[in-house]
Amino acid sequence: MVTALFLDIGGVLLTDGWNTHSRKAAAKAFNIDSDEMESRHHLTYDTYESGKIPLDIYLKRIIFYENREFTVEDFKEFMYAQSQPFNDMINLIKRLKEQYKLKIAVVSNEGREITEYRIKKFKLNTFVDFFISSSFVHLRKPDTDIFKVALDIAQVSIKDIIYIEDRPMFVQVAATMGIKGIKHVDYKTTCEKLTALGLACE
Repeated sequence: MVTALFLDIGGVLLTDGWNTHSRKAAAKAFNIDSDEMESRHHLTYDTYESGKIPLDIYLKRIIFYENREFTVEDFKEFMYAQSQPFNDMINLIKRLKEQYKLKIAVVSNEGREITEYRIKKFKLNTFVDFFISSSFVHLRKPDTDIFKVALDIAQVSIKDIIYIEDRPMFVQVAATMGIKGIKHVDYKTTCEKLTALGLACE
């Protein structure tokens, strides 16, 4: 019997918060050297995503290490605007939660400010019970410890969980712990896989 869903945010409920495509778009919009920005991003983003530095410090390291013709707030506004909802998936999770009385836990790699913006903007806390974000718990997927924290917080049995994630490696890592996973590609195929596991989508 399935009693809980573990979900990623980016790629499942919403678009990615700050991915390669978004950074390239930002570099073009703000006339920034994309290669330099990307190099600096990779050197420090793990630190930001792990909750060890705030967004302002991350941006100072990758963008505002020199004077710019735009402000930090201008750039943040652009970053936040990259987040868009997958309404079909959000509505699906809401329906399943109500129908099967499921616990819903987010297990995600995201920086604090981006996570908090996304929770508030898209009202994720109206149906998600627990947010195990890398920036909150200072652990990042694929570290299995982040899943252990999620299990401790949710207080559910491994065998009663389905984990929905768009990155195959993370699904595979969770599987090594005994967590059943669905590699999310689109709404239709995820619905089919959920139905096969006992959660009828319609």
